[in-house]
Amino acid sequence: MYSPQRTDNITSETKQILKINVIGLLILITTLYIIKVDDYSRYLLAMFAIFSTIFMIIERFLFRSSLRYVRGKGFNIQYILVIGAGDLGEKFSNKIEQIYYIGYKIIGFLDDNMAKGQKISNSEVIGSIKDLEHVILNNIVDMAVITISARHYPLIESIVNTLEKHGVKAEIVPDFYRYFSAKPSIDMIDDIPVINIRYVPLDNNLNKFLKRIGDIFLAVGGIIVTSPILLVTAILVKFSSPGPVIFKQKRVGRNRKEFNIYKFRSMKVQDDVEYHWTKEDDPRKTKFGSFIRKTNIDELPQFFNILKGNMSLIGPRPERPFFVDKFRDEIPKYMIKHHVRPGMTGYAQINGFRGNTSIRKRIEYDIYYVENWNLFLDVKIFFMTFRNFFKNAY
Repeated sequence: MYSPQRTDNITSETKQILKINVIGLLILITTLYIIKVDDYSRYLLAMFAIFSTIFMIIERFLFRSSLRYVRGKGFNIQYILVIGAGDLGEKFSNKIEQIYYIGYKIIGFLDDNMAKGQKISNSEVIGSIKDLEHVILNNIVDMAVITISARHYPLIESIVNTLEKHGVKAEIVPDFYRYFSAKPSIDMIDDIPVINIRYVPLDNNLNKFLKRIGDIFLAVGGIIVTSPILLVTAILVKFSSPGPVIFKQKRVGRNRKEFNIYKFRSMKVQDDVEYHWTKEDDPRKTKFGSFIRKTNIDELPQFFNILKGNMSLIGPRPERPFFVDKFRDEIPKYMIKHHVRPGMTGYAQINGFRGNTSIRKRIEYDIYYVENWNLFLDVKIFFMTFRNFFKNAY
């Protein structure tokens, strides 16, 4: 919590506050148990945990707002020298101007291919790269940002050596960052850094464990709560038309593995497999099938998919292999949704993209979910699914 938060947002800081308060509370409770202290108020302990978390978040928010105000007035500024005035350097400069409140000010650019005095955004070229040492000695330079191509390795090495010689912090914006379609992360294989182009929160074992435990509890609870509906629906499906009660269909799940998804059968039994979306007035649907599809009751057997580990309660909706093969070639980044378990409901569905709707917009929401998963997002989707259920039912 005491590392610089200049470039982080309040959301990431809030997450850290929640983590440290939970850990602190667990340590306190464990200590009380070990030293066998029983004479304390559990209510007071709970209130302490809640209010300390709330007040810490408020304190950090006020402090952050104060710093933004001060930096907007020209104080608490860090002066940045940008080495490389090409497209990458210009993009970096534009971004710094947009987020002025972080307190970075560009003193100028160094570039061998542009004339001194040439304007770049609201700054200008103040010399060539060979002038680096002179610029450092005659200006306040808190940090230098290198925005030249990695193919100029010898030049970058020379620049870094010069910066470190004068104690100036050096940072590099890689020119291949354009391939990062999401927030990247860095792993270390021994002493070799490896950049993960796409950050997936559910690759984290703790996040994965928490989501799986939540899925199991909610699936068991869902089966218990909806058991009367499950029983009545099964009977009515059986009497509505000849055929099995449960409809099984191949879908593609996490890591592109196929599994059988379970649904209450809402259509007449068909001999031929048809590869197209189900329509509102689809003649294949039974009268009772139309009702259970409209109310999403036909999806309830997927609680058993969750218990088996094929699915999660919340995640991108799984699709049939035929459509996966089709969309993989037609829709950019379509396969990213398979980095996580598919769900009974998802972020795309609560935003109105389900069934025969825009697949491109659906994938945008699915990718957002994959890259930005957190428990709060799952809770939001869970309650909005309930709202949509009652809206559709009535």
